[in-house]
Amino acid sequence: MTTAITVSERAARRIGEILKVEGDGAMLRISVEGGGCSGFQYKFDVDHAKAEDDLVIAREGAVVLVDPASVPFLAGSEVDFVDDLIGASFRVVNPNATASCGCGTSFSV
Repeated sequence: MTTAITVSERAARRIGEILKVEGDGAMLRISVEGGGCSGFQYKFDVDHAKAEDDLVIAREGAVVLVDPASVPFLAGSEVDFVDDLIGASFRVVNPNATASCGCGTSFSV
């Protein structure tokens, strides 16, 4: 299994737009927490501090942080940004998820 976590070009552009508004040193933190309707849920936060053991993903000016506890749940995933008729959102395409809910923010492994 690959541990790589990637960020699509669309997601990198949108993350960059969000982080510009948040000020210098802003980074997007993605984590996995217990909860949601399927057992685990993705959490997206803006952070200005990087921990020593964070995984850092940089693409086109966007910086994404993933804490070490979340990395195994996100291994092989791609973070994408989708803008369609039902709304705009970040979407995690996660090969580890065996099931997910309709909203796309919670999953089970």
